[in-house]
Amino acid sequence: MDRPLVPPVSARSAVLSVLLGANPPTLSGREIVVAMDLFGVAEATTRVALTRMVAGGDLTRRDAVYTLSERLTQRQQDVEPPARREDWAGQWEMAVVTATGRRAADRVALRNEMRRQRVAELREGVWTRPANLLRPWPEQLLSVSTCFEARPLDDPAELVSRLWDLEGWAARGNEYLAALGAVPDEPTRFKTMVAAVNHLQTDPMLPDEYLPADWPAAALAATYADYRAWLARLRESIGSMAR
Repeated sequence: MDRPLVPPVSARSAVLSVLLGANPPTLSGREIVVAMDLFGVAEATTRVALTRMVAGGDLTRRDAVYTLSERLTQRQQDVEPPARREDWAGQWEMAVVTATGRRAADRVALRNEMRRQRVAELREGVWTRPANLLRPWPEQLLSVSTCFEARPLDDPAELVSRLWDLEGWAARGNEYLAALGAVPDEPTRFKTMVAAVNHLQTDPMLPDEYLPADWPAAALAATYADYRAWLARLRESIGSMAR
């Protein structure tokens, strides 16, 4: 069964989405309650979510003011895409995991980090992509792997098509753009924007020559800028409503 275009947004996800889009990522408890009320989340549900998020290390609390934890502040920074190389000339980067005896949790964490870094798994423990992004390998990879720059001997375009479902990604992105153009109300817009931004964060950011003609990443990025501006306006209105 296909994933729904706009999955349900939990109270935790809603709070994180508002704070991740805010600058600075801080709101009073009253402001958060007002924001969640706009999206149909009851105050009691929001309060329980805040308590659990503080206990779980997602938020810190001081004088009834909630702030993203250091870990999630880093996630806020990671939402911004890495820069592209202006002089990319066909090189690929590759990392081969050489450490043995690693815990299952460590393997899962590395896999999640590599996907966040837009690197695809060619086979278990072998990660690769075009070397067109300006960003370092994550430290947790360097400690267990040997890394290279190389060029595929086979057709790079065919390799790209095996590593990424570009047609599927583009189709999903264009569905989000169409949905955002037809949202009937603010709660639906919020949920759709959250889903669209999450999708944008999975953009593999490949060289243009490998992308389909209808690639929607630029339009989704513009939507993300609108999302940040919308959250800023929402925050201003929340502040006036909470006073």
